[in-house]
This record gives sequence, structure tokens and C-alpha cells, in this order.
Amino acid sequence: MPEGLVQNRDSFLNNIAKNLGRERKTANVVRPNWKHQPQWKVLQNKSVDELVDVLEKQCKNIHTNFVRTTKASLADKLDEIITAYGGKSVITWDDERFEAFGISGYFDSLKEKDVEFHRWDPAIREENVTFAERADVGITFSDMTLAESGTVVLFSDKGKGRSVSLLPATYIAIIPKSSIVPRMSQVTREIHKRVEAGEIVPSCVNFITGPSNSADIEMNLVVGVHGPIKVSYVVVED
Repeated sequence: MPEGLVQNRDSFLNNIAKNLGRERKTANVVRPNWKHQPQWKVLQNKSVDELVDVLEKQCKNIHTNFVRTTKASLADKLDEIITAYGGKSVITWDDERFEAFGISGYFDSLKEKDVEFHRWDPAIREENVTFAERADVGITFSDMTLAESGTVVLFSDKGKGRSVSLLPATYIAIIPKSSIVPRMSQVTREIHKRVEAGEIVPSCVNFITGPSNSADIEMNLVVGVHGPIKVSYVVVED
């Protein structure tokens, strides 16, 4: 696939500089060190346990079920939630963390409960999406989690399709306790550090805050408009 082309970039940037009343800077550009940076002060003194409490409180505001558990009890908690959702079909990422958290065997056992299970396979992209469209439950891990807004951050990858969290009727986010940070500032800083270090950053980073909702019509909030109707966050001691 040919690389994308940027048309008229130099003339566009030169015109902006001209309208700012100066020559365009093309070298020795230094990032400003702002005197006031209030974004780092929000929840900055909170411990991880306190951030979990903040997240739990915020979940009430975003219509999201909140559960605390341990690795040993994670499979049982997932089973309770899937049963409560009436889940007869489940899709997950192809993610090594399911094995690390000891729940791969649980997914393998779903067939015994007449629950259809599918793990994202990058070799059959369209089949994955088709299954996700009709799945009752989608399950992923959260890569980073924002306590302030109750937001899970998902870094897409070849085995981690976006459809898993967006298309099923209900969604479960497994949140390692260590993934919880105060707010978006920490996530954008982490992404920036990865870019500066030359790492490959996912082409898609999703910020998901509870179930889909909209208040576009007469400011009346409607939950479950264009995505999962119900969402559960499962915080795991790790």
C-alpha cells in the first residue's frame, strides 16, 4: 500500500507563520515549559486504593456496574456477570493476559454451559466482526483506566479488535488495579513517551466511558444508543 501524501504542507504552514507576523520556524523548536500545569494536580496525592474508590463512585454516574475481585475469584465473577446479562455468546480479545490471570480455562468451559465462545483471530477479520455484531457479551482488558472519568483505555492490536468492545449488546472490562491512573493526562503522557522512545503506538486508542449514550434529543439522556447497553468494570487485585 503506498504511503499517504500530504499536499501543500509547506505553503500552508508558511501562511500560518506569516499571519502570526513571523518567519516559520523549521529548526531548534523547543517545547515550552508552562508555568502553570494544573492537569497534574488532579488526584495527584491519591493512593491506588483511593483511586479505586474514586472510580467506583464515578461508575454510579456513568451507569456502569462496578465489581472488585481477586485473580482467584475472577472467573466466578465473570460467570456471575455473564449469567446476569443472559449471555449465550461471548467474544474476547486474543490476549495473553487472560492466561496470566488464570481465566483461559473458564472460557474453554463455556461450551459446557451452551454458551458460544469466540476469540478474536486476525486471520479471519470479517468473521470476527460478524460474530461481534451478534454477540451478547464482549470482554477485554483495560490497558489504562481513568479514575476521574470512569474511562477504560484500549490499545488496539492485531489480536485486539475494536469490535469486541463496541458491537456486543453488553461489555465487560477487566481492570487490573495497577492500570488505574488519575486522569487522561497520564495516558497522553504515556503515549507520548512511547512515541519518543521509537515504539510503535497502536493506530487506534479507544477511550470508553461506560455504556453508549446520547442526550442529543431535547437533552434527554438515553443509554445504549449505538453500542453496549450495559457495561461492567471488574477491578482485579494484581
